Amino acid sequence: MLTFIAHRDHKLMRRVNRWPAPRWIRVWMICATRGGDGWLWYGMGLIILLFGGAGRFQSVAAGALAAAVGIALFLRLKKAAKRKRPNTLEPHCWATLLPPDQFSFPSGHTITAFAVAVSLSMFYPNLAIGLLFCALSVAASRILLGMHFLSDVLAGAAIGTMLAYCAVHAVRLL
Repeated sequence: MLTFIAHRDHKLMRRVNRWPAPRWIRVWMICATRGGDGWLWYGMGLIILLFGGAGRFQSVAAGALAAAVGIALFLRLKKAAKRKRPNTLEPHCWATLLPPDQFSFPSGHTITAFAVAVSLSMFYPNLAIGLLFCALSVAASRILLGMHFLSDVLAGAAIGTMLAYCAVHAVRLL
Protein backbone atom coordinates (compact mmCIF):
# COMPACT_ATOMS: atom_id res chain seq x y z
CA MET A 1 0.00 0.00 0.00
CA LEU A 2 2.81 2.45 0.87
CA THR A 3 4.48 1.73 -2.44
CA PHE A 4 1.25 2.48 -4.29
CA ILE A 5 0.85 5.79 -2.41
CA ALA A 6 4.49 6.76 -3.00
CA HIS A 7 4.19 5.96 -6.73
CA ARG A 8 1.06 8.13 -7.05
CA ASP A 9 2.68 10.92 -5.02
CA HIS A 10 5.73 10.96 -7.29
CA LYS A 11 3.63 10.88 -10.44
CA LEU A 12 1.61 13.90 -9.27
CA MET A 13 4.82 15.64 -8.13
CA ARG A 14 6.31 15.35 -11.61
CA ARG A 15 3.18 16.85 -13.17
CA VAL A 16 3.00 19.70 -10.68
CA ASN A 17 6.71 20.49 -10.88
CA ARG A 18 6.48 20.87 -14.66
CA TRP A 19 3.18 22.81 -14.78
CA PRO A 20 3.69 26.48 -15.65
CA ALA A 21 0.71 27.70 -13.62
CA PRO A 22 -0.97 30.97 -14.59
CA ARG A 23 0.23 34.04 -12.71
CA TRP A 24 -2.95 34.34 -10.62
CA ILE A 25 -2.51 30.79 -9.31
CA ARG A 26 1.14 31.46 -8.51
CA VAL A 27 0.24 34.59 -6.54
CA TRP A 28 -2.65 32.83 -4.75
CA MET A 29 -0.49 29.87 -3.76
CA ILE A 30 2.36 32.02 -2.48
CA CYS A 31 -0.08 34.19 -0.49
CA ALA A 32 -1.79 31.07 0.88
CA THR A 33 1.45 29.46 1.99
CA ARG A 34 2.65 32.72 3.58
CA GLY A 35 -0.70 33.04 5.36
CA GLY A 36 -0.20 29.48 6.57
CA ASP A 37 3.10 30.58 8.14
CA GLY A 38 0.92 31.83 10.99
CA TRP A 39 -0.05 35.45 10.44
CA LEU A 40 -3.45 34.53 8.98
CA TRP A 41 -4.36 32.50 12.06
CA TYR A 42 -2.97 35.08 14.50
CA GLY A 43 -4.98 37.76 12.74
CA MET A 44 -8.13 35.65 12.81
CA GLY A 45 -7.62 34.97 16.52
CA LEU A 46 -7.23 38.68 17.22
CA ILE A 47 -10.37 39.56 15.26
CA ILE A 48 -12.33 36.89 17.12
CA LEU A 49 -11.00 38.08 20.48
CA LEU A 50 -12.14 41.60 19.63
CA PHE A 51 -15.50 40.84 17.98
CA GLY A 52 -16.29 37.18 18.69
CA GLY A 53 -18.95 37.56 21.33
CA ALA A 54 -19.41 35.39 24.38
CA GLY A 55 -17.61 32.31 23.03
CA ARG A 56 -14.52 34.17 21.87
CA PHE A 57 -12.18 32.97 24.61
CA GLN A 58 -13.22 29.33 24.27
CA SER A 59 -12.93 29.40 20.47
CA VAL A 60 -9.47 30.96 20.46
CA ALA A 61 -8.34 28.62 23.23
CA ALA A 62 -9.52 25.61 21.24
CA GLY A 63 -7.78 26.82 18.08
CA ALA A 64 -4.56 27.59 19.97
CA LEU A 65 -4.62 24.23 21.77
CA ALA A 66 -5.20 22.29 18.54
CA ALA A 67 -2.45 24.23 16.75
CA ALA A 68 0.04 23.83 19.59
CA VAL A 69 -0.49 20.08 19.85
CA GLY A 70 -0.34 19.89 16.05
CA ILE A 71 3.02 21.64 15.94
CA ALA A 72 4.48 19.34 18.61
CA LEU A 73 3.08 16.30 16.81
CA PHE A 74 4.26 17.18 13.31
CA LEU A 75 7.78 17.96 14.55
CA ARG A 76 8.02 14.46 16.04
CA LEU A 77 6.38 12.75 13.05
CA LYS A 78 8.69 14.48 10.56
CA LYS A 79 11.78 13.33 12.44
CA ALA A 80 10.41 9.79 12.61
CA ALA A 81 9.27 9.55 8.97
CA LYS A 82 12.30 11.37 7.44
CA ARG A 83 10.54 11.63 4.07
CA LYS A 84 12.33 13.94 1.65
CA ARG A 85 10.47 16.90 0.20
CA PRO A 86 9.43 16.89 -3.46
CA ASN A 87 11.58 19.94 -4.23
CA THR A 88 14.69 18.04 -3.11
CA LEU A 89 13.92 15.18 -5.50
CA GLU A 90 13.13 17.21 -8.61
CA PRO A 91 13.36 20.93 -9.38
CA HIS A 92 10.18 22.96 -9.65
CA CYS A 93 9.63 24.99 -12.82
CA TRP A 94 8.48 28.24 -11.12
CA ALA A 95 8.41 27.98 -7.32
CA THR A 96 11.65 28.97 -5.61
CA LEU A 97 10.60 29.01 -1.95
CA LEU A 98 12.91 27.46 0.56
CA PRO A 99 11.34 24.81 2.81
CA PRO A 100 11.15 25.50 6.56
CA ASP A 101 12.82 22.16 7.28
CA GLN A 102 14.14 19.14 5.39
CA PHE A 103 11.32 16.64 5.90
CA SER A 104 7.98 16.35 4.20
CA PHE A 105 5.61 14.04 6.09
CA PRO A 106 3.21 15.29 7.37
CA SER A 107 2.53 18.87 6.27
CA GLY A 108 2.78 21.12 9.32
CA HIS A 109 1.18 24.04 7.48
CA THR A 110 -1.82 21.84 6.70
CA ILE A 111 -2.08 20.45 10.24
CA THR A 112 -2.13 23.96 11.67
CA ALA A 113 -4.51 25.30 9.02
CA PHE A 114 -7.09 22.59 9.63
CA ALA A 115 -6.60 22.60 13.40
CA VAL A 116 -7.42 26.30 13.59
CA ALA A 117 -10.03 26.46 10.80
CA VAL A 118 -12.06 23.50 12.05
CA SER A 119 -11.83 24.62 15.69
CA LEU A 120 -13.09 28.11 14.88
CA SER A 121 -15.74 26.74 12.50
CA MET A 122 -17.24 24.70 15.31
CA PHE A 123 -17.79 27.89 17.33
CA TYR A 124 -18.68 30.11 14.36
CA PRO A 125 -20.47 27.98 11.74
CA ASN A 126 -21.23 31.07 9.65
CA LEU A 127 -17.46 31.49 9.10
CA ALA A 128 -16.90 27.83 8.16
CA ILE A 129 -16.84 28.29 4.38
CA GLY A 130 -14.25 31.07 4.54
CA LEU A 131 -12.12 29.32 7.14
CA LEU A 132 -12.13 26.01 5.28
CA PHE A 133 -11.37 27.82 2.00
CA CYS A 134 -8.30 29.29 3.69
CA ALA A 135 -7.25 25.89 5.06
CA LEU A 136 -7.73 24.21 1.67
CA SER A 137 -5.78 27.00 -0.02
CA VAL A 138 -2.87 26.49 2.38
CA ALA A 139 -2.99 22.73 1.76
CA ALA A 140 -3.09 23.12 -2.03
CA SER A 141 -0.27 25.65 -1.93
CA ARG A 142 2.03 23.18 -0.21
CA ILE A 143 1.59 20.74 -3.11
CA LEU A 144 1.68 23.29 -5.93
CA LEU A 145 4.81 24.96 -4.54
CA GLY A 146 6.66 21.63 -4.40
CA MET A 147 6.90 21.55 -0.61
CA HIS A 148 4.79 18.42 -0.01
CA PHE A 149 3.35 15.34 -1.61
CA LEU A 150 -0.41 14.83 -1.74
CA SER A 151 -0.28 12.18 1.00
CA ASP A 152 1.60 14.61 3.30
CA VAL A 153 -1.20 17.14 2.92
CA LEU A 154 -4.02 14.59 3.28
CA ALA A 155 -2.43 13.27 6.48
CA GLY A 156 -2.00 16.84 7.73
CA ALA A 157 -5.65 17.67 7.05
CA ALA A 158 -6.82 14.53 8.87
CA ILE A 159 -4.55 15.14 11.86
CA GLY A 160 -5.48 18.82 12.09
CA THR A 161 -9.20 18.03 11.89
CA MET A 162 -8.92 15.35 14.59
CA LEU A 163 -6.97 17.71 16.84
CA ALA A 164 -9.59 20.42 16.34
CA TYR A 165 -12.43 18.14 17.43
CA CYS A 166 -10.47 17.00 20.47
CA ALA A 167 -9.48 20.55 21.44
CA VAL A 168 -13.04 21.88 21.10
CA HIS A 169 -14.34 19.00 23.20
CA ALA A 170 -11.65 19.60 25.86
CA VAL A 171 -12.27 23.35 26.01
CA ARG A 172 -16.03 22.87 26.29
CA LEU A 173 -15.50 20.53 29.25
CA LEU A 174 -13.63 23.22 31.19
